[in-house]
Amino acid sequence: MVQEVSTMKKLVAFGALSLTAFGLMAVPSLAQDTTTAAEAAEAVVEAAAPAYALASETAYIFNTLLFLLGGFLVMWMAAGFAMLEAGLVRSKNVSMQCLKNIALYSIAGLMFWITGYNLMYTGVDGGFIGSFGPYSFDPVGLEGADTAALLDTGYSTASDWFFQMVFVATAASIVSGTLAERIKLWPFLLFTVVLTGFIYPIAGSWQWGAGWLSEMGFSDFAGSTLVHSVGGWAALAGALILGARRGKYGPNGQVTPLPGSSMPLATLGTFILWLGWFGFNGASQLAMGTIGDVSDVSRIFANTNMAAAAGVIVAMILTQILYKKVDVTMALNGALAGLVSITAEPLAPSVLQAVFIGGVGGAIVVFAVPMLDKLKIDDVVGAIPVHLIAGMWGTLIVPLSNGETSYATQIIGIVSYGVFTLVCSAIVWMVLKAVVGIRVSPEEEALGLDKVEVGVEAYPEFGQGSQRL
Repeated sequence: MVQEVSTMKKLVAFGALSLTAFGLMAVPSLAQDTTTAAEAAEAVVEAAAPAYALASETAYIFNTLLFLLGGFLVMWMAAGFAMLEAGLVRSKNVSMQCLKNIALYSIAGLMFWITGYNLMYTGVDGGFIGSFGPYSFDPVGLEGADTAALLDTGYSTASDWFFQMVFVATAASIVSGTLAERIKLWPFLLFTVVLTGFIYPIAGSWQWGAGWLSEMGFSDFAGSTLVHSVGGWAALAGALILGARRGKYGPNGQVTPLPGSSMPLATLGTFILWLGWFGFNGASQLAMGTIGDVSDVSRIFANTNMAAAAGVIVAMILTQILYKKVDVTMALNGALAGLVSITAEPLAPSVLQAVFIGGVGGAIVVFAVPMLDKLKIDDVVGAIPVHLIAGMWGTLIVPLSNGETSYATQIIGIVSYGVFTLVCSAIVWMVLKAVVGIRVSPEEEALGLDKVEVGVEAYPEFGQGSQRL
């Protein structure tokens, strides 16, 4: 933004000098004027300064609004995750998923203020980590603030904090769905503290905080890897250490379906997530102060929508071919996988490329879900195929439309994030398992976590509560 204003000033100054010089040549008597060409040019620039300040303030306002609007759309995704998970778990565990989602969102907000934001953005300088300490908000009414310095940023830093904070909560929501129906509440929330306060911010600093991967040329526009695969790796580590739900896998490799409680809720959750994704990807443009910025945000919206639509249709066609029936859960996850896939680069692709990227994401879900079952990795909502594997795909394919990076650089980024998150998450999970335990007992799992851990049944008329009448 500052560079644009500086350039405009130079152009005006050049124009003023040219006009003054032309006038001096055309009217010789003006050469005797005490006002030199340089002084005239400076006068023009000074006269125009209020207009430049107004332009900077206008851009500041619109950029800040983009962060705030995008932020509350991404915050709305928390409701989408809650509804999706509530629909895909059994009725005896619905209240637990609702509780976990509102709790993890709250923890993410606190931890990202306590130290997460500074770890991710302050003092990274091409390295591996930022600085510790709480984030300081803008002063009320900007009293005593250096207004010029604030305008140089192009947006309110508090709006940036809010926008980045809701991304952190998204990563934690991914873990919640995978480990549903058998993990204890408080150990899960303790893990969320570490994930949102330390693991995610440190990993994010490598790219969005101008860290070492950013210096290398790695590209992840809105977080296919930084958000989605980081959440997916954390979920995978938890699933491996926690183990599958009882009765999910038989001794001879057979898979027992454990149907979710409500397909309408799961569908509602998917549509909410789809809507929120326009804030997720669109506001990651980070600017709305020029016509070009607004045009790019519009293009991001269109590509995001096309990728999700392609993911749905591909998943439907493949399940019809493979299973002779269309699985609604595969269609829902196909939409989400398409969204995750396009998130790494939603601006540069053509419409056809966006359809291709999202369509491959939908296919990943159809083939990865049964692959996880063969490996006896129990992922209740399909978050690992959707967020981890589709996130890796979306990040890898960025050079198809963005020539400023390379496949080698993208692979380095994917592997680095995978190793770091998987190792750190596994250590935290194993410590929690050894110290406090992370899994409920077989009896508690059979009763359901709503009754055992929450004390409020989601559907009391069908459960234990109906027997009290």
